[in-house]
Formats: sequence, structure tokens, C-alpha cells
Amino acid sequence: MATSYDDTILKVLTEAGKEGLSVQKIAHHVFNASNTFFETVSLEEVHRYVQQYLLRNSRHSDSIIESTGTRGIYRINEKSSASQQLMLMFSDEEPQAENPKPVIDQSLSLF
Repeated sequence: MATSYDDTILKVLTEAGKEGLSVQKIAHHVFNASNTFFETVSLEEVHRYVQQYLLRNSRHSDSIIESTGTRGIYRINEKSSASQQLMLMFSDEEPQAENPKPVIDQSLSLF
């Protein structure tokens, strides 16, 4: 379950952009993405994991995550080589809707 939390945290931070998000908001996103009808997790458990993950992965200047300078708000470190690869991975996942196919009505006419 931890790897899905990690992926969700990174995805949420890439979508947040340069402003970043607070630990609380990131934890809510991870909680909503992970909590299902058949598998329930507690918000406190998710918040604790998110907080530890962010602290662990923002210690060094070349870490993938960095603090924005405001207490408890994190973002993706754009100077990190790992974050540039991450941005490419998540941008490839988004569907490309530049050239949608035209819809052709192929139903038979009744008259």
C-alpha cells in the first residue's frame, strides 16, 4: 500500500505546481484516492505516513520534494533530475485530446 501512497503523493504534488500544497491537503487527496468501500484506512494513519514521507524525501537539496519555505507546504523540486523524469512520466499519462475524431452518425434512417 505504501507504494500507491507514494505515487499518489507525487502525482498530487505535480498537479499542485510551484505553489505546492500543505501536508493536510496532500493527506486528504491520498486518503480519498486510497479509501474504498472494501478497504478503509484512517485519515490519521494516512496523514502520519504522508508527513513522514515528505520529511524523509525533502532533506537534501537534490531531493525530489522540497519545502516552499512556508511551514508544512511542499512542492516538487524542479532542480532535481528525478523530478524532471517524474514530470515526463505523469505528462505521458494524460490523454491527448488535440485531434478528436469526428463523430459520424451511422444509424439507419427510419424514413
